[in-house]
Amino acid sequence: MNRIFPNIGSERPTDRLMFSLVHAAHELERRYEEALAPEGLTGPKFGALSKLVQAGASLSLGELADRLTCVRSNITQLVDRLEADGFVVRTVDQADRRTVRAAITELGLARQIAGAKRVEALLEELSAALSGIDLDAFWRMLDAIGAV
Repeated sequence: MNRIFPNIGSERPTDRLMFSLVHAAHELERRYEEALAPEGLTGPKFGALSKLVQAGASLSLGELADRLTCVRSNITQLVDRLEADGFVVRTVDQADRRTVRAAITELGLARQIAGAKRVEALLEELSAALSGIDLDAFWRMLDAIGAV
């Protein structure tokens, strides 16, 4: 019996597995967002701040979009939200004044660090829950469906 999607009409284990993976992905995303929320962050905000921290310098909006593998039209809205929160500031590229850059603020850095600690705690919790699981088999399954 498929408890997650009882109306799919299939009892094949692979069908149930697929829908269980979809459900698990949604649950992991919910827990990730829940962990970040106390810091005023969402997954996309945390991702952008993390890329700025990793870069060690400001990034053009195009570079930030590339590093986040998102379309450039979305990055403008994301940086708008980060700027409204006080987590980043926009600057003008001195070499090409047409280029807008995003720079992390002290507040943004503090929130990214706090968010990273919360994400690490979530990862530790998940790691403990998965202890004893055959992770090699799980990786082979993910590889077989093209998820890695």
